[in-house]
Amino acid sequence: MVINVTNFMTRLLVIQHLEREGPGLFLGLAQERGLEVKVIRVDLGESLPSPEKGDGLLVLGGPMGVADLANSAFPWLQEEVNLIEHALENQNPFIGVCLGAQLLAHAAGGGVEPLLGGLSHNPLAEVGWAPIEPAVEADIDPLIANFRQPLDVLHWHGDRILLPAKAKILASSHRCREQLFRIGPCAYGLQFHLEVEDSDVFNWIREDGEFIRAALGDDAPSILREQQHKYGPISRPRRLQLLDDLISLLCR
Repeated sequence: MVINVTNFMTRLLVIQHLEREGPGLFLGLAQERGLEVKVIRVDLGESLPSPEKGDGLLVLGGPMGVADLANSAFPWLQEEVNLIEHALENQNPFIGVCLGAQLLAHAAGGGVEPLLGGLSHNPLAEVGWAPIEPAVEADIDPLIANFRQPLDVLHWHGDRILLPAKAKILASSHRCREQLFRIGPCAYGLQFHLEVEDSDVFNWIREDGEFIRAALGDDAPSILREQQHKYGPISRPRRLQLLDDLISLLCR
């Protein structure tokens, strides 16, 4: 399958929502490909951009969600949805990570709901390292060409994405089918985190204690630190490869 991307990326506009969730590995890979990178901190009052031809968008994660669109604490959230709708209409290359993936699905006509789990099937976040696997129907997508085996990635989300009918699922985890997907020719959503370095995750563990304990219990910090030491370094080459394949696909 050849994806017809007509508006190839020459500049990457990064929308960041809080200090601890930055572009991580995306930054170096984009710069290696000669892309100009501009980071916009909406949480610090910086204005959202107006993408031009050749501009790609990377919308990062955050603890807010689609349910907060009317929350006055996040006045920029609905503006981001409008920005994503514009990007889809104009086929600007787009990558959404976690929150960014949820906003992408919402902007395209989908939504989100709490992720259920456990014996009682109550809301239960997916937190920690666990594999994703390519979907059978994704075999012909060019992003999956080098992604044939399960890949350990970091999960840190309490919602499940409800995809619009036009979305194509590319990879899933055991607990959540909608992990990696594409909408249209050049908009990708990643519910998980490929971009994180060890220092990022250790910051998340320190700053997001209530969230992780609700998912994993009182030992959550120790569990996640142990997982990070085990899976972070060993998964890094393949995470970098998938990220590089994604950026390459949008820069051709």
